Amino acid sequence: MKIIAFAASNHKKSINKQLVGYASQLLNKVDVEILDLNNYELPLYSQDKEEELGHPKLAKDFLAKIEGCDGIIISFAEHNGSYSVAYKNIFDWCSRIEPKVFQNKPMVLFSTSPGSLGGASVLASAVQSAPYFDGIVKASLSIPSFYDHFDTEKQVLRHEELNEQFKDAVSHLNHLN
Repeated sequence: MKIIAFAASNHKKSINKQLVGYASQLLNKVDVEILDLNNYELPLYSQDKEEELGHPKLAKDFLAKIEGCDGIIISFAEHNGSYSVAYKNIFDWCSRIEPKVFQNKPMVLFSTSPGSLGGASVLASAVQSAPYFDGIVKASLSIPSFYDHFDTEKQVLRHEELNEQFKDAVSHLNHLN
C-alpha cells in the first residue's frame, strides 16, 4: 500500500510538513512518499496561461502521484483564512487536467498553525470541498497552537489528548486494504 503525504505549503520550514512527517511515522507497513510543493512550482494559473502553455508536466506529474497511491494525507497551512497560494495553484492546474483531482482516494486531512484555532477555517473548507473533487475524507483534525503542542526536536505531538486524536485519524489509512 502506498500513501502520498504533503503539506499544503511551500514554506521550507513548514510546521504542516512536520505534522505530515509525524503522521507518516504512525503508518504501519505502508510506503509513504512525502511530496514537497516546491518541487511542483508552476506559473500562476490563468486561462491565458493554460492556452499559452497547455497542461504543464509538473501538474501531470502531481496527478500521477495521486493516481498511483492508495491514500492521501494533507496538512493545510492557513493564509488569511484560506489555502496557501502554493497549494491553490497546483490544485487549479491539476483540476484543469482532471476535475476529479483526488481520484476517489481516501484522505486524512490536518491543519495547524501557531494560533489557537490551528488553521480550522482552511481545514473546514478542505473537508467540505474534497468530495466535489472525488476525495473521500476519512478523518480530519486541526492542531491548535503548534509550538505549545508539538515537540519540534522529537517531531511528536506532546499533548496527550491531541496525540490520541491524531493517531486515531491516521489509523484510518492503516486499514485500507
